[in-house]
Amino acid sequence: MRIAIIISAAVAATALAGGAWWVTRSGAGDNDPFAACRASSVGTGVASIGGPLSLIDENGEAVTEAEIIAKPTLVYFGYTYCPDICPTDNARNAEAIDLLAAAGYDVGMALVSVDPERDDPEQLRDFTDYLHPEAMGYTGTLEQIQAAAQAYKAYFKKEENPDPDFYLVDHSTFTYFMLPGIGFAEFFKRDVTPAEMAERIGCFIDAGGA
Repeated sequence: MRIAIIISAAVAATALAGGAWWVTRSGAGDNDPFAACRASSVGTGVASIGGPLSLIDENGEAVTEAEIIAKPTLVYFGYTYCPDICPTDNARNAEAIDLLAAAGYDVGMALVSVDPERDDPEQLRDFTDYLHPEAMGYTGTLEQIQAAAQAYKAYFKKEENPDPDFYLVDHSTFTYFMLPGIGFAEFFKRDVTPAEMAERIGCFIDAGGA
C-alpha cells in the first residue's frame, strides 16, 4: 500500500522546513485565559488566524468550520502525495492525540489538502484512515483551498514539473490548535514533541477550551 510505505519511511525522515511562514502576533495581554498554556507570543493580538471555511470532507460532503472544528482540533495543511514532511508531521500529531486520549481528552485531527488536483475525497480517506481514527481529510476547489490557507496564514505553491502526475507542493508546516466557539489557540512547529503538544493542549482544554 503506497500510503503505508510513505508513512513508514517518513518516520526516519529528516526535517525540512520548505515554504514555512513564521506566524507572529502581539502578546495576548492580561485578559487571555490561556496565557499560562502558551509557549509562543501568539495570542489574541491584532492578526487573526482561522475563520469561515467552505470545503469538501473525505466523504464528499460540503462542510464549514462548524463541522471541521466541532471539538478541539489540530489543523494541518498538507497533501497525501507528500513524500516526507506531511506523513511525519501528521504521525506526530496522531501520537499527541493518543497521549491526550489516554489522559481523557477528546481531540480531533484535520488535514486540509493543498493539492486539490490529486487529493479527491477517496484519496484523502485512504490516507487519514491509515493515520488515525480521529483524522479527517478536507479538499475542495483551488479557490476554496486558497481561501482556507489565507484564513490560516498558511502558504502553498505547486512546483513546476513537465510531468503533470508527479510534482511536489511547497507548503508551510505549522499545526494549528483550534477550539470550537473560540477559534485559534496556538500553533506548533515541527520540532515540538508529541508529549509537549499533549501537555500544552491539555492545558488549553483545562483552562476552558473544551
